[in-house]
Amino acid sequence: MGTRRDFLKTAAGAAATLTAMGYTRSAGANDRLSIGLIGCGSRMKGSIMPSINNYAKKYNVEITAVADPWRVAREEAAGICEGWFGKAPQQYVSYRQLLDEAQVDLIAIASPEHLHTTHLKAVAEAKKDVYCEKPLAKELAPLRDAYDAVKANGIVCQVGTQLRSYPAMLGAREYYKTGALGKVGRIEQHRNSARPYWYSYLKEDVREEDVDWAEFLGHCPMRPFDPILFSGWYGFREFSDGAVPSWGAHYIDLVHSITGAGIPKACVAMHTTQIWKDGYGFDCPDHANVVWEYEDGFSAHYSTYFGNGSGNNFLIMGNQGVMDLQDWSNVYVSSQGAFGDSPLSKDRVRIDDVNGPDHIEDWLQCVRERKTPNANIEAGYQHAIAVIMAMRAADTGRRQIYNRASREILDA
Repeated sequence: MGTRRDFLKTAAGAAATLTAMGYTRSAGANDRLSIGLIGCGSRMKGSIMPSINNYAKKYNVEITAVADPWRVAREEAAGICEGWFGKAPQQYVSYRQLLDEAQVDLIAIASPEHLHTTHLKAVAEAKKDVYCEKPLAKELAPLRDAYDAVKANGIVCQVGTQLRSYPAMLGAREYYKTGALGKVGRIEQHRNSARPYWYSYLKEDVREEDVDWAEFLGHCPMRPFDPILFSGWYGFREFSDGAVPSWGAHYIDLVHSITGAGIPKACVAMHTTQIWKDGYGFDCPDHANVVWEYEDGFSAHYSTYFGNGSGNNFLIMGNQGVMDLQDWSNVYVSSQGAFGDSPLSKDRVRIDDVNGPDHIEDWLQCVRERKTPNANIEAGYQHAIAVIMAMRAADTGRRQIYNRASREILDA
């Protein structure tokens, strides 16, 4: 039998292990949690930061550290936080510095898309609960590594596909479960615009001395500093793959959320640039078409055209009727397009919302209560696999399939 001394040693060791696993494991509702930010661009400053501030008192959180390779963005974010919380957060050029030096409990990631998996994996290995923007990944191997790190370290991870937390979309999910649409065979979205969104981010006056260029490039090859590459990264395939992962991730994540489907079994796609050819040299396509096939017996179609902003829609089509999700705050159903008699109304009927916390509050609530958030790492992995399949299909001209056993995407 063990002695009392042995018991005390065991208890002390368990307590030390708990402490090493991170503050968020044992934080009570009255304990303040410190948040660090990785990436201080427009998405962070315009959406994530204000949402965190909205719930700062309710969940007793505070932003205490910011990291960004661009001095201007870093200082702007720090200034906003100082106005909200009464003291300036620590500023870091690199996410590594933040994780090594800042005493933070949670991390929000809104870095460029080519760095999401790098940052997510590092944060997970540091055992910090995390909010990570979408698309979760550009490449398959880093996606698997980041996913495995999140799972291995037991952190709360919310992925930034915030539409699945919208009341109308939660209502759409509940309505879909009733089967009132009948047999669903096709889901589609056309999301068009007159001009690619990446043009709106261009800042040709960014100064090299204000940027840690190597930190921004990450794993990408070094080359001379270019303010167009730096500010307009959304339009370059090295850093982003354009509309299919940036916009289509929201769509395919909603397909998964509403229908309950997971990873698609196959995908075909095409993309090209037809209109926006100019001296900037953007190589993300301005025209893309994707079809994903699911074991559930339906196909999901997505297209984007940058050249004319008309023709937008988002429909779930069943043989008894159609669900119209084009307005993210108001979802309608009707018998439109059904063959023969349908129990649904010929007129469009708005379905009921299902209210719940918004996406950031859901994350903070799940951190406090150690629960699974709306867009957990499984949801993030699923949408990332779908968009990576799409880009591979478009780049190769070959149908792509996903092998669940090996977690590989293969040519059909």
